[in-house]
Amino acid sequence: MADVEASVRDLVNRDRDCTERAQAQIDLRRKINLLISEWKAAGGGEVLPDIRDRVRLRPLKNESRPARR
Repeated sequence: MADVEASVRDLVNRDRDCTERAQAQIDLRRKINLLISEWKAAGGGEVLPDIRDRVRLRPLKNESRPARR
């Protein structure tokens, strides 16, 4: 999702047509909303993580791999 958003932002910043990528972004958001509503209907009620939580918990690229020699 973040990749699609970055792609749309890049196209807009370069004054390019972003119709297809923006539509893909809207479709992804619809799918996520549908999944969340299904999860809630099935009894889910915990607070879902947001992007800040995911970024904070993601290991840095340099930390995830041992140093090569």
